[in-house]
Amino acid sequence: MKDAYNIILSGVGGQGLMLLSSVFGEVCAKTGTHIVTGEQHGLSQRSGSISVHLRIGADALSPLIAYGEADLAIAMEATEALRYLEYLREGAPIVMSSRVIHPPLETAALVDAGAADHDYFALADIMERLRGVTTSIVALDALALAEKAGTARAENVVLLGAACGVKGFPLKADDAREAVERIVPPKTVEANRAAFDMGFDACCAAFEE
Repeated sequence: MKDAYNIILSGVGGQGLMLLSSVFGEVCAKTGTHIVTGEQHGLSQRSGSISVHLRIGADALSPLIAYGEADLAIAMEATEALRYLEYLREGAPIVMSSRVIHPPLETAALVDAGAADHDYFALADIMERLRGVTTSIVALDALALAEKAGTARAENVVLLGAACGVKGFPLKADDAREAVERIVPPKTVEANRAAFDMGFDACCAAFEE
């Protein structure tokens, strides 16, 4: 059995993927756990696609995950979950936001074609394609949960909390929560703690159904 756990993070610019990457690094540094990462920022200032490869464990040498080898996908946006699906091994879990942010190229094509005669790519279409690879999908309205916690900017922390509820996840929930509290601005600690716990509880409830 391999001594490595591979996670693919994805989202669009401005959603806080770099904070998530920092949390993983913080926890692994504190616990003495080996981790290597590879980041692709893309057109982050223009809502471009961003991905982060995280490989945790003694066998993690290369920073990039091979196709079909990711043990978990965490997607800040539904379309991005689909974009990086080829990295996920069959049956592995996906923790994702149910929010769809349509990229400019898709929007422009629909405008040129006449929006009245065409539909945007919808969440239902995305879920259907994801289920071709895995049925272990936790799709949360991360924005609504973050707003309920006290800050819309904590969508990423909601999904981190949810990931900690996945069986086999390599970080302890308490360690991840504490790392978030150390990294975020002091005035947002309480809101981020609540966002983390909401995501964790939602994921646990989803897997119990």
